[in-house]
Amino acid sequence: MSKALLKSTGVVSAMTSLSRVTGFIRDMIYAQLFGAGAGTDAFFVAFRIPNFLRRLFAEGAFSQAFVPVFSEYQTQRSPEELRELVDQVTGTLGVILLIITALGVLAAPLLILIFAPGFTGDAGKYELTVDMLRITFPYLLFISLTALAGGVLNSCGKFAIPAVTPVLLNLTMIAAALWLAPLMEKPVMGLAWGVFIAGIIQLSFQIPFLRQVKLLPRPRWGWAAQGVQKVLKLMLPAVFGSSVAQVNLLIDTLIASFLISGSVSWLYYSDRLVEFPLGIFGVALGTVILPRLSRQHASAEKEDFSRTLDWALRWALLIGMPATVALILLAGPILSALFQYGEFDARDVAMSARSLMAFALGLVAFMLIKVLAPGFYARQDTRSPVKYGLIAMGANTAMVLTLVWPLAHAGLALATSLAAFLNAGLLFFNLRRRDIYQPQPGWTKFLLQLTVANLTMGLVLGFGVGDLASWINASASERLWRLCGLIAMSGASYLLTMLAVGIRPRHLLHG
Repeated sequence: MSKALLKSTGVVSAMTSLSRVTGFIRDMIYAQLFGAGAGTDAFFVAFRIPNFLRRLFAEGAFSQAFVPVFSEYQTQRSPEELRELVDQVTGTLGVILLIITALGVLAAPLLILIFAPGFTGDAGKYELTVDMLRITFPYLLFISLTALAGGVLNSCGKFAIPAVTPVLLNLTMIAAALWLAPLMEKPVMGLAWGVFIAGIIQLSFQIPFLRQVKLLPRPRWGWAAQGVQKVLKLMLPAVFGSSVAQVNLLIDTLIASFLISGSVSWLYYSDRLVEFPLGIFGVALGTVILPRLSRQHASAEKEDFSRTLDWALRWALLIGMPATVALILLAGPILSALFQYGEFDARDVAMSARSLMAFALGLVAFMLIKVLAPGFYARQDTRSPVKYGLIAMGANTAMVLTLVWPLAHAGLALATSLAAFLNAGLLFFNLRRRDIYQPQPGWTKFLLQLTVANLTMGLVLGFGVGDLASWINASASERLWRLCGLIAMSGASYLLTMLAVGIRPRHLLHG
């Protein structure tokens, strides 16, 4: 079992790595051409709103509700009933999204007042954000239908296509920044049009692969259908429960709109760096185990269900802990090496580093949530994560209001990280309390081994990183080579220490 899961996770991770690398290239181009100012603040807010709704409805609540129902039909129903489910869900979701998209475009001025009220103090910035939101909002329609296609393909064991699809967004945005933006009266508007075009391209890319698995939808309205109602019933509470981190980030954006210009951009770039390991492995783990857990629950395989969770938790810590250490110790150097070009200056590096360190503290918690939440969703329990998410969001809001004063934008990031630990803790405690998850033997030894390996890696980085000024004053090539060298040395020290303390590949394959 673990070998198959690891192979699937490796496929998703490899495709996601390609997406993240092209995403970094995209962000480096943003930083060089547009810097961190009013224009980029406006674009990031205009993109974050439909992107937030996409994660909330499509990749969040919808995927967590649709995949277990799809797996149930796959296991217990006929192929004709499965195709009918896909047709009806596609038609119903499409109509709902079309209405939401139309309302979003019309209500763009109001949405900016809600999500970035601080922009109203600058009329030009506010109007620019409204104009861009009207262009970017239809992305929600295209990418949500893309997520539906991805849920079908993942449930059929075709993980590579959904995982590589975001690369198309990055390539389209790079093209928009380099060639479309210079043609615009306001160059940053080219990025908004790039988002719109990318949504169409990503959706079109799914069609031949859906045809390949013989599940290309023939959209039909099916609001009253049993399968659609089941998905909707599971989806409504999951709208919040699966996307607490995104809600918290949106709260950060709202409050950051009142801070000095550049704060939204600093949070964006630091969040992007944390998303790199989270997307490559945390999201990959959650994506791969959800269909497996759903089938195990449908087949009443309780012990296998628990073992799948245990395996995923070990891998989340194995990757999440060293990534946290590296991002904290290398925050300034990474930002300097990747983004300190053109309009993105030394001050932007220093300010972004503060929020990156704060976000990095929560990386392990973000990964654990990606693994623990499917333990509920696979059982078609979407209500429990809602309760824990509400508690975490309330705590995040209280901490934001407390920490923003002494720490400014970094306080927003720190509050998000602390709230993520609370959310992960509640998910874990209740999986254990309900006897859904039973830890396999060897956890105490495993945690001690990981601690030693991470301390060793931290010492290597601590001696090699130097002060931030030496990075900022170095040439671009010198920064990149030095960063690559440090990452290689720290990675080698981590792997060698794990071998020295007794962790072997076979332990990770079989739990």
